[in-house]
Amino acid sequence: MNRLPDGDGVSQGDGTVAVVTGAARGIGAAVALRLAAGRAAVVVVDRRESDTAGTVAAIRRAGGRALGIGCDVAVPAEVRTAVLRTAAAFGRIDVLVNCAGLTRDRLLLAMDDAEWDTVLDVSLGGTMRWSLAAAELMKRRGSGRIVTFSSVAAEGNPGQSNYATAKAALAGFTRSLAAELGPHGITVNAVAPGFVATPMVDELASRLGVDHEAFLKTAASRAAVGRVGTVEDIAGVVAFLAGPDSGYLTGQTVSVDGGRR
Repeated sequence: MNRLPDGDGVSQGDGTVAVVTGAARGIGAAVALRLAAGRAAVVVVDRRESDTAGTVAAIRRAGGRALGIGCDVAVPAEVRTAVLRTAAAFGRIDVLVNCAGLTRDRLLLAMDDAEWDTVLDVSLGGTMRWSLAAAELMKRRGSGRIVTFSSVAAEGNPGQSNYATAKAALAGFTRSLAAELGPHGITVNAVAPGFVATPMVDELASRLGVDHEAFLKTAASRAAVGRVGTVEDIAGVVAFLAGPDSGYLTGQTVSVDGGRR
């Protein structure tokens, strides 16, 4: 990738600092690139710092500013360290995008405690930890944008009770945090993607033992627009929620699912 994608959705200017968790690949990487296209300095966060190298390099090749930080969002001490590194490098956080998440799919009757706890600790706990830390910095400036990632799976999927529970809980978390932080000039919203072509979806098809192309075709037939989503589709919505035009929108979960039927 030699240039950054169109960044019209984010126009805070060269002083903006954005943190994107789970940004090594897939939707998180696309969001990081889109925010960088809006001239934000982007802190690319993933579990291992080495995993962030590809996204960081893509941003820098296109003339953007990026810093890669390794952080397990399920570990409070690592989140605190990552926030300190961000503050040392840029002095502020204007935008936080909580994209880190994982799946441990299994029917509940066969699921063990670790599979349940891991998904909740990353998707829900990680979002809470980063939001708390970022909000402290945002409050000092009297402004900020927090965008969390829910999912249409929050409505419930067999074999995903842990994932669905975490994503459903994030809707309540988003609305509650929006009410708390609104007086400080901070908006909090969530994005709930539908079926998006990502490495995680590829892994799901492999795990189910189904043909990848047939899997995507079936998913496309269930969307009103007749196709599966792309990471750029989701990044565009996040860019809007992270930008100045969304200042009167808060506490909402926006479904980006192609008109799922």
